[in-house]
Amino acid sequence: MTQRIRALAIELAVDQPESLLCAASAQAIGIEPGLVRGLRIARRALDARRRGARHALRFVYHVDLDLPADLRSPALDRALRAGRARRVDPPARFELPARDPARSPRRVAVVGSGPAGLYAAWCLAANGVGVDLIERGPALRERSHAVARFTRTRDLDPEANLLFGEGGAGTYSDGKLYTRTQHALEAPILETLVAAGAPEAIRFDARAHVGTDRLHRILPLLRARLEAMGVCFHFRTRLLGFVTAPSASSAPRVRALRTAQGEIPCDAVVLALGHSARDTIEALAREGLPVEAKPFQIGLRIEHPQALVDAGRYGEARDPERLGHAYYALVAKPTGDALGVHSFCMCPGGQVVAAVAQPGLLCTNGMSNSRHSSPFANSGLVVTLGPREWGGDVFGGWRVQEALESAFFTAAGGDYRLPAQRVPDFIAGRESRTLPRSSCKLGTSSVRIDALLPPEMTRSLAAAIRRFDREIPGYAGEEGLLVGIESRSSGPLRMSRDPVARHSTGFENVFPVGEGAGHAGGIMSAAIDGARSAWALLGHRE
Repeated sequence: MTQRIRALAIELAVDQPESLLCAASAQAIGIEPGLVRGLRIARRALDARRRGARHALRFVYHVDLDLPADLRSPALDRALRAGRARRVDPPARFELPARDPARSPRRVAVVGSGPAGLYAAWCLAANGVGVDLIERGPALRERSHAVARFTRTRDLDPEANLLFGEGGAGTYSDGKLYTRTQHALEAPILETLVAAGAPEAIRFDARAHVGTDRLHRILPLLRARLEAMGVCFHFRTRLLGFVTAPSASSAPRVRALRTAQGEIPCDAVVLALGHSARDTIEALAREGLPVEAKPFQIGLRIEHPQALVDAGRYGEARDPERLGHAYYALVAKPTGDALGVHSFCMCPGGQVVAAVAQPGLLCTNGMSNSRHSSPFANSGLVVTLGPREWGGDVFGGWRVQEALESAFFTAAGGDYRLPAQRVPDFIAGRESRTLPRSSCKLGTSSVRIDALLPPEMTRSLAAAIRRFDREIPGYAGEEGLLVGIESRSSGPLRMSRDPVARHSTGFENVFPVGEGAGHAGGIMSAAIDGARSAWALLGHRE
């Protein structure tokens, strides 16, 4: 028998081998290396922060050590009290150990095939529950053809695009697995991805990244696994509404879904809608699904040559072969009349794409393939807006988004070219006479982006960019390009749910999950949220 202790913040220089981790971790928690029965890297991050004028690059690790179960040590106790170490529970399993099959639902409808829906379905099927997984868009092969056709002809299919179809919006947004959510379900989720072809390093890399190209190979394998577990996929099947029945509680129960392909009976529903499924969310709200306004992020994409970012983060030590291309996470706190600004979804070696599902609107996103092979780096730069900015209307955030998306679409010519402005011109408030080369496959059009945004946003973004230039020299220079608008990094609505039972406050057997429900903010956090709600649906209380 063993106990698992996580040694925190173990540092190695970038040229030191990981074989030194055992001795370094043992020393950090005050035990002899010979007592270590097993070692696993739980997390690895590259610290590229400057120390004065120097770039002192180093890797920072969290290391799980398996130690004898009866080991007691004053030095270990001190490390635990000081926060240099902590005890770690064993990884979770999707299967629940103590469950009464007679009290479980026989068939659950999961709506949406993004990460929240896929892992809710996985968790349910692993516990013997039948699942109908409903997706308004097509399977991946057909979806890929539709995306390629849009890029070639600008002919948009509202049901098959970068937002709708197998895998959800994450299929075309890089496959980043960063999360601040610490939950035991993270380990089995990552194991399913590795088994389907994701790189082994996603188990511990703090900047874990699968890549859009790899995701297109992984998703069909995940679907095949789910089908073998009994999950039935319904593509091109849009949810229209609920068929309800009275219940013993004050809240109604859903007994079937009304869909574009007819009724689908169910004992419970997991709602894993993406936040761009506005027509569906609005229809369900009219049927009594409680929704509330919440803050959301909105801003622009900024693009630079990747070499500029590598030089700014790595200095003379830059070596993409050894260190990978540099990324950044930048924050400018609110000051005076400026809103806070932070970078979001930074894509080393990536491209900027038009992530649209509705004609006449324009929204950008970033993506990259597994090799980060583009010569460009891009990131969202966003501010947070809340209900006070648009009044008391619960759908007011949508109207803010759509007004800006429509203005950006029209300003660039109405053909899905991306409005663009050089960074110095944005800061100075003038049109860019020329634009640098860009990764945008649909092209760019010179537009006064600074004049399209609300003045408070423009001032805040300009101030933040000037500040970020001190961290990455050249960030505010001529090689920087702003494109827009980045309006759907999060949604302005939350579907209200019970904090423990996790079902909707308006329906006793409807479980809202993921980004569209306002309860997650990325691939991994959405996957965990879906799986946890599946556990709750089965009666498990954490």
